[in-house]
Amino acid sequence: MKNSSFTKSAVFLLASVLAIALSACSTGTPKIDAPHSIAELTGVELGGAEQWILIRGRDVDNPVLLFVHGGPGSPEMPMNHEYGEALEKDFVLVHWDQRGAGKSYSLSVPHESMNVERFIADAVELSDYLCGRFSEEKIYIVGHSWGSLLGALTVEKRPDLYHAYVGIGQVVDLERNEAISYDYVLEEAKKRGDRFGRMHLEAIGPPPYDNLVELITQRDYLRKYGGATHDPKDYEKFYSAAVKAPEYSPADLLKYQLGTLYSIYYMWDEVLTYDLIEEVPRIEVPVYFMHGRHDYNTPWELAQEYYRKLEAPAGKKLIWFENSAHSPNMEEPEKFAREMVKVKQETYNK
Repeated sequence: MKNSSFTKSAVFLLASVLAIALSACSTGTPKIDAPHSIAELTGVELGGAEQWILIRGRDVDNPVLLFVHGGPGSPEMPMNHEYGEALEKDFVLVHWDQRGAGKSYSLSVPHESMNVERFIADAVELSDYLCGRFSEEKIYIVGHSWGSLLGALTVEKRPDLYHAYVGIGQVVDLERNEAISYDYVLEEAKKRGDRFGRMHLEAIGPPPYDNLVELITQRDYLRKYGGATHDPKDYEKFYSAAVKAPEYSPADLLKYQLGTLYSIYYMWDEVLTYDLIEEVPRIEVPVYFMHGRHDYNTPWELAQEYYRKLEAPAGKKLIWFENSAHSPNMEEPEKFAREMVKVKQETYNK
């Protein structure tokens, strides 16, 4: 959002103020009571920047699953204990706080490095690291929201590194994505008789937006009307889980908020230019889309269109979550875990 009224000077003023508060705090991840388990919170250098990963699994001989979070700038590491632990039985689960996000946010991260190609390179470098670390030829990669755009681009570039690709809330075409999402909330405001909401949404108008305030306004109504989570109260549960996360100190929670603003400010305009139907028409590894029926953050219509057009010679599946919107992995975690076990059964050969 280079023309944003949320100016660059405001970003760095906020960064400077919060940097004073970001004193080092001790964090860690609980041990897992199993003889061949792993539970590790550590920083790794990717593309010249320290980036934090959480590695947890009951058996280090299980396949590695790299989770690529959304946003840009919205890690799901702090929600893992509430929504991800079921995966630790069947996988070595790796949560990655991408450059400029969450625990990986730092004033030393140059804004010039906040671009999609650099993030693809980081994802490849991390995947190579995990293959070497666990003596595996391939790993699994799961991308959520923005992470599904990054995941698809990464797999298209290096299919040799992955058993399969899983897209949750699959991003397809961000320009169309935003237009459909806006139309949804405006129509919902009219149907619900929410005169203030309708007035507010008509005042900001349809995307693209010139500032973060307008984007946040649209997302607030998306949450209110069930297009982000099917049950709007789920956002409170997500926030509560993050606050209680042992891997995140109070300083890390501040960094999370700042990293979200930083990442969106520098990356949103570029992200809006991507259309996977044109740029990734074919994926060589098995593909699984897991999508909420009520998703209007990454509208389900676009995911369905991409699924139908995508060439996937190794196979593809579109799995619907009937009681979810944009985050089926957290809205229906039990079903998500069962579906991931099926992915492993269908694609893992060691």
